[in-house]
Amino acid sequence: MSSLSPQNLNRGLLDFIDASPTPYHAVANMQSALIAAGYQSLDEKDSWGKLAAGCYFVTRNDSSIIAFNLPEQAIAEAGFQMVGAHTDSPCLKVKPQPETVKHSFWQLGVEVYGGALLNPWFDRDLSMAGRVSYVDADNQLRHSLINFVKPAAIIPSLAIHLDREVNQNRSINPQLHLPPIVLQTEEGDKPDFRALLEQQLRSEHGDEVVGKVLDYEICFYDTQPAALVGLNEDFISAARLDNLLSCYIGLQALLAGSKDKATLLVCTDHEEVGSVSTSGAQGTFLPSVLQRLAQDNESFQRMIQQSLLISADNAHGIHPNYADRHDAQHGPILNNGPVIKSNVNQRYATNSETSARFRQVCELAEVPLQDFVVRTDMACGSTIGPITASSIGVKTLDIGVPTFAMHSIRELAGSRDTWYLYSALKQFFN
Repeated sequence: MSSLSPQNLNRGLLDFIDASPTPYHAVANMQSALIAAGYQSLDEKDSWGKLAAGCYFVTRNDSSIIAFNLPEQAIAEAGFQMVGAHTDSPCLKVKPQPETVKHSFWQLGVEVYGGALLNPWFDRDLSMAGRVSYVDADNQLRHSLINFVKPAAIIPSLAIHLDREVNQNRSINPQLHLPPIVLQTEEGDKPDFRALLEQQLRSEHGDEVVGKVLDYEICFYDTQPAALVGLNEDFISAARLDNLLSCYIGLQALLAGSKDKATLLVCTDHEEVGSVSTSGAQGTFLPSVLQRLAQDNESFQRMIQQSLLISADNAHGIHPNYADRHDAQHGPILNNGPVIKSNVNQRYATNSETSARFRQVCELAEVPLQDFVVRTDMACGSTIGPITASSIGVKTLDIGVPTFAMHSIRELAGSRDTWYLYSALKQFFN
């Protein structure tokens, strides 16, 4: 990591996003990077005992991951420096019985996952990816990731001639208007989505996959690659910047951080729908791992009181066309550094103690810093920060890089903010 530069950090981020259309793919790619860096894989089903000093990672549901450095020093005395992010993003997910044919067009029924901006999903070249569960030739249950990669579907808009008021008042009915078109059928055809998935499994994983597909979690995604945009490449335009940007930058900072300190990165699934799952921040994943590392409750409680968690999740940058949607004193600017997010109603976990710690970190790293507070007359979103702080009692603050078009099929962030965030998190881990 000594050769890491702002340019190859951003190139790595773009490649990571393109290769991670689902939380499953994001975790698989993070696993590969950790293994390449010498981290050892742990399994929750195994007995860990007292782990030797070293670098480890563990996953849950293939969609959440915790990676950590365990030092020689007793963690009850030192505590962990932790960074948290989430692997999921709003999208369209395929229903269990999705097949419909209307006027010869085969469409797939979808559910809207999370608080997605729906208008930008129209007229995009879409593909499909996710996890498939099936039986193999020996009737053994297996789970594999698939990714169609190529444009495989589209949601066409209705022509303006048939909806003259569309630019003044467009309303989207998710049940009626969002099913993507995947192909045109001949009379008598009976499309079978599971058969299509089996064909894709064979293509990606070999002909040993001869049993039937039992179930799946498949989502649609935009095939347009992530890119640096602007005359001076000031911006990063990509899908899933919220929150794969924080996952990737957090991972790079962990890999570049000191191996002599107790440091940890946790990236969990289902944040966009409330984190209530076995692999979400409201589940037991992080508390369970920390308790096993501490070995006993007394050591666990002492360790937590010595620890600090940075919840890294994108912030709302002040949009030049909608500047009135911000508090004028708290409107973060893209490429002006990470943002401390505060809310008196505890929608963010930041308090004066934790924000002061991060301000000190950024001063040491020579990183500019900004503040965000939502307008007093508007509702505030939330993150894994308050959830984690309340569930394990760890001191926490919420930060993120400023972003435009959050929850759109394509979001925008500053190309210099990635390096600022990386520098700050690396300083925190050191």
